[in-house]
Amino acid sequence: MSVIRLGIIGTGNIGREHIKGFRDTEGAEVAAVTDAHLPGAERAAREFGIPQVHVNAGELIKDESLDAVVIGVPNKYHAELAVAAMDHGKHVLLEKPMAVSLADAQRIVHAQRRTGKIVMISHQLRWHWTVMAVKAQAERGAFGRIYHAKVAWLRRKGIPGWGTWFTRKEESGGGPLIDIGVHMLDLALHLMGDVKPVSVFGATYAEFGPRKKGIGTWGTPNWDGYFDVEDLATAFVRMEDGSTLTLDVSWAAHTDAEQSHAIHLFGSEGGASIRGNKVKFLTEQFDLPMEAELSAPSHDEGARLRMNRHFLACIREGKQPLTHVMTGYTNNLILDAIYRSSETGKPIELDWSL
Repeated sequence: MSVIRLGIIGTGNIGREHIKGFRDTEGAEVAAVTDAHLPGAERAAREFGIPQVHVNAGELIKDESLDAVVIGVPNKYHAELAVAAMDHGKHVLLEKPMAVSLADAQRIVHAQRRTGKIVMISHQLRWHWTVMAVKAQAERGAFGRIYHAKVAWLRRKGIPGWGTWFTRKEESGGGPLIDIGVHMLDLALHLMGDVKPVSVFGATYAEFGPRKKGIGTWGTPNWDGYFDVEDLATAFVRMEDGSTLTLDVSWAAHTDAEQSHAIHLFGSEGGASIRGNKVKFLTEQFDLPMEAELSAPSHDEGARLRMNRHFLACIREGKQPLTHVMTGYTNNLILDAIYRSSETGKPIELDWSL
C-alpha cells in the first residue's frame, strides 16, 4: 500500500488542520472531503486541490477508493460515523474525545473488535517533543515509581464558539473537561505507564459561560444559542496500583496559572515538569536538589506530522496505534465518572465491564 487514500469528514477548523497535515505527510493522499455544510467542503476542495467532494458523510464512507477516513465533526456524531466507516471497511482517525458518552464509546470499541479495523484517536499531544522526551525517561526508569501526576490546562478567557455545538451538552458532551481535559487525562495516563484508574472524585462549575463572559477566539459565537456545559472542572483519580492523578481544566477562570497544557510527574527517584513548550527534569544528588531543562529542537517537524505517520504505519503494518480504542475508552470512562461525581457529590468506582 504505497499511498493511503484518505477521506476527510468535516472541513471546519479541525478538519482543515487534518487536511493540511496529511497534505504534508509522505505516503498519504487526501482524496475526498465532505461536510454537513457542503459549500464549506467545496471551498476546502478548491483551496487544497482535493479531487472529490461527497454530498454527505454516508457517501464518502461508501467510496471504495478510500482506505481510511478522518473524522473531525462535533462529538455527538463520532460514534455513528466511526462505526459506519468500520462497517464499510475503512480505517479511522477519530478526533478526541473518542465519543460524546460512555455508551457511544462502548459502541466504537465493539465495532473495532468486530471489524478488526485500525481506529486511532487523534491525541496529537502525545507526539509533542516534550512529552516524547519525558516518556523516554520514564521508560528507562529515570523517575523510579511514578506515584502522582498533576495535570492542568487553565484558560483564563477561552470559551470557544459560545452558543454553537461547543457549548451545548447534547452535541459536545461537556465543556473544557471533555474538550481539553481529555488531552490532559490521556497524557497523564500515558506518562504514568498506562496505569488502570479505579475511582474518581470530581466537580464541575459554570461561572462564566451562562453570563456570556470568558469568550475566546476559537470559533464564531452564536449569540442566539445557549451554554449548558461547565467552564471549569477539577478531579482526583486513584489508580489500581495506588498512584494518583489530579486534574484542573478551564475555559474561563480568574487565574494566572497554567495558560497552556502543564504536566507534573512525581516519582520516587525523580520528577518532570512540562509547561507548554518547556520541559524540566528534577532529582536529588549529593543531598542537593538538581534539575535540567531541555531546549526545544532547532528544527521540529511537529506533533501532527509524527502522529500522521504513525497512523499510516499502523494501517500498513496492521498494528495497534499508540492511541487505540481502549485508551479512548479509558478517557471516556473517567470523563463520565467526573460528571457523575459532580452531580452526586460522591466518589465513583469505575466499572470496566464492556
